[in-house]
Formats: sequence, C-alpha cells, structure tokens
Amino acid sequence: MSDESAISFPCRFPIKMMGRDTPEFRATARALVERHAGAVSDNAVQTALSRNARFVSVTVTITAESQEQLDSIYRDVSSHDDVLMAL
Repeated sequence: MSDESAISFPCRFPIKMMGRDTPEFRATARALVERHAGAVSDNAVQTALSRNARFVSVTVTITAESQEQLDSIYRDVSSHDDVLMAL
C-alpha cells in the first residue's frame, strides 16, 4: 500500500454527515469535525433537510492538512451513534 494520497494538501474538503434532524445532531456533527480541524465559521457549515424533513445532512467544509487528519475525522464521525451515514 502506498503512503501517497491522491489529494494535495492543504486543500478545502467537505465532510458530509447525515442523521435525524435535531438541534443536538447538528451541533454534534460540527463538534466531531472541529475536534480535528479546529473551529469552523458558520458559513463553512451547510445543512439540507430530507424530503420528509425527518433527516438532515450537515456538510462542514474544512481546510484539510493531511490524509491522517481526514482519516481521524472519518473514524470519529462513522463511529458516532447519531451519524447514520458519512461521506
């Protein structure tokens, strides 16, 4: 396995998570990313409701510094009980 990434760092990178539409999920999604990337501005966070408004996607765009950072974010996000899917 190669240590090289297909991505050139640093770069802007969106982290997208889906879960039930609650204020807690929105805050959790942001906090999970900020744990690894530092504080993000409000305009770096976008949300979109599902058709029936029961679910929400939260996209947090960060400046990714390394593949290791992204891997750590995705490990935390994917293992959290409130995150139904991460992209």
